[in-house]
Amino acid sequence: MTTDPHPSHAETLRLLEQEVGVLVRRVRRVIGQRALAIHPDLQPVAYLMLGYVLHHGPVRASALCQAFDMDKGSVSRQVQTLLDLGLLDRAPDPADGRATLLSVTEEGERGIADVSEHRRKLLAERLGDWTEDDLTQFVGLLSLYNAALSDD
Repeated sequence: MTTDPHPSHAETLRLLEQEVGVLVRRVRRVIGQRALAIHPDLQPVAYLMLGYVLHHGPVRASALCQAFDMDKGSVSRQVQTLLDLGLLDRAPDPADGRATLLSVTEEGERGIADVSEHRRKLLAERLGDWTEDDLTQFVGLLSLYNAALSDD
């Protein structure tokens, strides 16, 4: 009996789901490790929020609710933890004095930069035998995949 070297479309999609599942589990683990590297009390979701504020901030807490599809109470608890740990600052919104804006502190920026640098070094080591073309193609395909599923 010979094995078909070209799996069916359905089989390829099943393999894709399987590999994405592995990727998701790995990403969750890495995010947990990054959060702990910044502070032992930092939860993974708070780490992700910190990164969001760094890249999109200053922002209102309502932006975090929308970005993370979380209720106000859950976001407030994570934001309070980030404030207590000195990783976020809160200031009045100049456009609306009743609202506040969240921004990342220098300590928060330093923590994210440190863990990101460490992760990039690890990726460079683990993917050292990939060519630049391999990496570029992977990034391009991953971007297409994410764009195709952006409504999920």
